[in-house]
Amino acid sequence: MSNRNSQQELALTMPSLSWLITFFLLPSLLIFAYAFKPKGFYGGIVDGWTLDNIRALFNWNILLLIWRTLWLSSAATLLSILLAMPIGYHMATLSKGKRNLFLILVVIPFWSSLLIRIFAWKIVLHPEGILHRALEAIAIISPETMLLYNAPAVLFVMTYTFLPFAILPIYAAASKFNFSLIEAAIDLGASRLQAFIKIFIPGIQKGITTAFFMVFIPAVGSYIIPDLVGGTSSDMICNRIAQKTLAERNLPEASALAALLMLSLLAPMIALERYNNRKKKFAGARNRE
Repeated sequence: MSNRNSQQELALTMPSLSWLITFFLLPSLLIFAYAFKPKGFYGGIVDGWTLDNIRALFNWNILLLIWRTLWLSSAATLLSILLAMPIGYHMATLSKGKRNLFLILVVIPFWSSLLIRIFAWKIVLHPEGILHRALEAIAIISPETMLLYNAPAVLFVMTYTFLPFAILPIYAAASKFNFSLIEAAIDLGASRLQAFIKIFIPGIQKGITTAFFMVFIPAVGSYIIPDLVGGTSSDMICNRIAQKTLAERNLPEASALAALLMLSLLAPMIALERYNNRKKKFAGARNRE
């Protein structure tokens, strides 16, 4: 009976497992392999193995690029989560009709092309755009101030773009939260802000973790946003990968950068998984005591 169940489970799993192996695992392994291949004279990859592409990563410009990618992605993730928590809290306390309306408003940006939305912000942030002129009219900025082609512009547009990815999982966790705990904390003397920080946030920890990965992973892989609103001084690692692939036809170095990008995404996921496992073991040991 157990063998039959195992066979049924394997049959159900094989289609998705085959898809993942074919379109995710094998291409990832090829990228790691190409990172150790020499570059051909006319571009592409030739026979042999080399560590030159790995050594090229330890370049000051590459290290600066990695640092810029990580801090912009981390900042956009943090801002998205900080903005999403009160929104998710408020949505979970609304009636069903108003809640559905808010959900529609959250997902409306997905109804239009990402490229169009970024171009719209490029027009708004342009020196001749409405936002720049309005801030200049009330003397907040000078005519020489640039709202475009810098790191703050990239951070702003990234936060706008990925905010719905943080709102949805936090709202999903908040909708299952017992809000009577908030009222109990207030009755015991806590302020609403204290109850929000000490009761609500720990209660939706899984939603916050999901929101972190749903924002951080696409943020690290951003290409269009820094390319359109960031300029050359705000390039991220994917922009350099595109340059190495398309302009320079240096596939080995592009593969090395892509491998580094994948490792930078896997590292926090592995660290969080190990932290959760240790936390479960610690909780289990305390329960046994």
